[in-house]
Amino acid sequence: MPKYEYNCVSCGNQFSRVESMAEHTEQPVKCPECTSTEVERVFSEFFAKTIRKS
Repeated sequence: MPKYEYNCVSCGNQFSRVESMAEHTEQPVKCPECTSTEVERVFSEFFAKTIRKS
């Protein structure tokens, strides 16, 4: 499952969640610190490992 990173607008807390695609699109995300739903998604880098050699 993908890992999503968020930033809370209310308290400034940065947190990440592992959630399915359905959870990501259907449920509002709440900050674990202040339980606010005013959160912004933070886009981060990712690393893809393949079996091919460069």
